[in-house]
Amino acid sequence: MNWRKLKKKILELLSGRDFEKNLEEICRIPARQAVNPLISFFYSGDERLKWRAIAAMGQVVSGLACQDMESARLIMRRLLWNLNDESGGIGWGSPEAMGEIMAHSEKLADEYSRMLISYINPDGNYLEHELLQRGSLWGVGRLAHARPDHAKDAAEYLPPFLKNQDPILRGLAAWAAIPIKSDTIKPVIKQLIDDKTKIRIFIDMDFVEFTTGQLARKSV
Repeated sequence: MNWRKLKKKILELLSGRDFEKNLEEICRIPARQAVNPLISFFYSGDERLKWRAIAAMGQVVSGLACQDMESARLIMRRLLWNLNDESGGIGWGSPEAMGEIMAHSEKLADEYSRMLISYINPDGNYLEHELLQRGSLWGVGRLAHARPDHAKDAAEYLPPFLKNQDPILRGLAAWAAIPIKSDTIKPVIKQLIDDKTKIRIFIDMDFVEFTTGQLARKSV
């Protein structure tokens, strides 16, 4: 199947009503063929399509890691490269995809979790673009909820986001902090308990709405 037909097929599967069933079919496509179409949907203006592509990427690459670890590493390196200034691109969806992949693959989390966390570290590979910051916080949060031990080093970098004027950054940071039990976070997150700002987070294949205060209360 040529790339155009494959992309159309994957688009239909991502857009279908029974996404969980369709995801099984996507995972039956050879991983090396599925990756490029999935990445192309990270740039979609359709929010649901974008997040479903990220969810599919997590399962496709984690499945590949069980069979061919080096090929899975190449995909992780590609996502890292997409976030590099020298790539000439923006890297939309890359930190989210990294977090999703590592949530499914412990081996890849062992190797790449520190790189993901470095994107919220001011002394690391900090992402200046606000939308990419949202993506990196979601990626860290996804990793934290699946593998809190791999995300514990993020604790010291979350407080500035918890104080940020952008309500989405605050909310995502509060969500990411829930599984990370840290005395560094508690004093700051307690100040958000009465924050009634609403945000939507993609969790378990769908969008879920919270107030930042609800998320903060889960952390204290």
